[in-house]
Amino acid sequence: MPTTRLDDIDRKILAELQGDGRMTNVELAKRVGISAPPCLRRVRTLEEAGYIQGYHADVNPRELGFEVQVFAMVRLQSQAEADLSAFEARCRDWPLVRECHMLNGEIDFVLKCVAPDLSSFQSFLTGQLTAADNVASVKTSLVIRCAKDDPGVPFDVLEARLAKRA
Repeated sequence: MPTTRLDDIDRKILAELQGDGRMTNVELAKRVGISAPPCLRRVRTLEEAGYIQGYHADVNPRELGFEVQVFAMVRLQSQAEADLSAFEARCRDWPLVRECHMLNGEIDFVLKCVAPDLSSFQSFLTGQLTAADNVASVKTSLVIRCAKDDPGVPFDVLEARLAKRA
């Protein structure tokens, strides 16, 4: 289902679920202005088409004892596709790495990592990340605080773009 095939109701459903994935189908239907059965059909269609990739709880890492958040900028020795894929696979195996993004430019990957404390992160950094095959260098930045963390996409921007096309 390409973006142009989504109608107003589909986009409203996505925006509402992005804000609160736990709401009931009845509440969702009420918010988007349709009855519950077609709303559920639309949600299932959006799931099957890949617009909705899952439902997750937004847990507080600090409450669970993960006091340290670090961004690691990784440069690899080789950017051959096999080497990039091997590094991505390795990142998926490291529990402290929560996000891994391949970049264009001087840095090949940025990793978002969490750890209970600095010594745990340092142990991961020196014992696993910098020691991994093909890693040329790693620069890290410790997060002091998060000023904004909005998941998903800005639906108001999407709606404005679609209104310009109409």
